[in-house]
Amino acid sequence: MAKYKKIFAALDDGGSRLAVARRTLSIAHDNNAQVLFAHAIDASLLEQAGVSSDEMALKSGQALEESLERQLTRAMHDECIPSVEVRVEAGRTEDVLGELAEEFKPDLVICGVRGLSNVKYAFVGSVSTYLVRHMDCDVLVVRPESIDELDEDEYAQAENAAD
Repeated sequence: MAKYKKIFAALDDGGSRLAVARRTLSIAHDNNAQVLFAHAIDASLLEQAGVSSDEMALKSGQALEESLERQLTRAMHDECIPSVEVRVEAGRTEDVLGELAEEFKPDLVICGVRGLSNVKYAFVGSVSTYLVRHMDCDVLVVRPESIDELDEDEYAQAENAAD
């Protein structure tokens, strides 16, 4: 089985965010891996609204950290996870995630699936499809329904066993 030392997790605004974070931290724990959680804000929408992309990225980063507070706190106290970082940047989603991943040089990329309709997929594409096609490492696409409470219990037990 491959050992992953650097895991890049692409987080979206949807329901898969928590599932991706939980799966990422579980794999990071098992592999003693560093983690970079990344989120991209569509800058074109911000520009149209006259909102500063830097200001919005800061606010979104804070909101992201708040939404994952429990998972981030657990990870920061987990001796098996050397580091956890959260980055939020504005720009075209694929460009932002591609640049952050290239900079981080992960062994594994984890993202969620949003289940776009065929029409929407045809117009906007899919971040998970982009990552699968463009990353030079393994990519894991997580379905929100694949994570249940048992995973969190198992992660907590593994964390306690490491203490």
